[in-house]
Amino acid sequence: MRIVLTGGGTGGHIYPALAIGKQVEEEEPGSQILYIGSPNGLESRIVPAQGIAFEPVEITGFRRKLSFENVKTIMRFLGGVQRSKQLLRKFKPDVVVGTGGYVCGPVIYAAAKLGIPTLIHEQNAVAGLTNQFLSRYADAIAVSFKDALSAFSKAKNTLYTGNPCATNVARASKEQGYSRLGIPEGSKVVLLVGGSRGAKAINDVMVDLAPQLLRLPDVHFVFVTGESYYEDTMRRLKAAMPSLPSTLLVFPYVHHMAEVLAAASLVVGRSGASSLAELTALGVPSILIPSPNVTNNHQEANARSLVDVGAAEMIVERELSGSLLFERIAQIMNSMEEQQAMSAAARSLGMPESAALIVKELQKLTAR
Repeated sequence: MRIVLTGGGTGGHIYPALAIGKQVEEEEPGSQILYIGSPNGLESRIVPAQGIAFEPVEITGFRRKLSFENVKTIMRFLGGVQRSKQLLRKFKPDVVVGTGGYVCGPVIYAAAKLGIPTLIHEQNAVAGLTNQFLSRYADAIAVSFKDALSAFSKAKNTLYTGNPCATNVARASKEQGYSRLGIPEGSKVVLLVGGSRGAKAINDVMVDLAPQLLRLPDVHFVFVTGESYYEDTMRRLKAAMPSLPSTLLVFPYVHHMAEVLAAASLVVGRSGASSLAELTALGVPSILIPSPNVTNNHQEANARSLVDVGAAEMIVERELSGSLLFERIAQIMNSMEEQQAMSAAARSLGMPESAALIVKELQKLTAR
């Protein structure tokens, strides 16, 4: 299969695309993959590092208020369509897959105009504007959350597949996770992480609750600050607790995060779609702190889907405090019954077969 992947801006768009590409290569060895993204987005660094061919297309998003900048955006979109057509004619893909972000617009639109089969994947419970626009041109729409299906009621073909990031993490080794952390197998582990770049609100609350960690002496806390926050957060932690307990591990970034997640008893973090897909695939209980700085407050809607079935608890950022978060952590970690119930509820939402479901649909599209 010759496949073009496109999606960018954030890891939440990039990693699902890469997971689909990986599944294609596993099911159809010898497949050729081209990734089209923004030259300034994270994808321009992440994708080539994976050994995947990358081509850039210039594009920016529309401003929500009337602005002359939007006229420039339209011109960039039209230029992006022409550039995309050139790349697609040269590569001759069997199918094009978009996973969100502004760059998907010209690529999927160009593919549709060239008669190339297209599929777009919506990660969030609240559908993004780009994907809603593209739904009238795409041959298939795959969604991570059932609630998102209603946003695509006029689409040709919709399917509930979950998020393909779940497929990768489902293969992770819990034993390797303990080993990488240097923690004895079977230990209780609470992972606090604000995403790949970190989250200031989570870092701040961790500094506040750090002195209370000694009240849970049998629990290991793994705290990931994000590289840009690490030095300042460590300075404040040491000011709050001159002698950090051996059960507290602080990292700027964690490689092999899937294995660490597999070893976690509880995760405290944001509610990006890919993160939730990983948590549910592994059946890990969570306390979710949705980012308020996202379009349409979609992280809160994402979190609600887990909270409603008992898989997670949610604390909105404006109510977040060290004492409240520690109280929630202690309650869950002191109750094996509650952990097991939350784990089972999380697994009920998990779709580790997600990438395979999407590739099956791609095979249908290319067989037409």
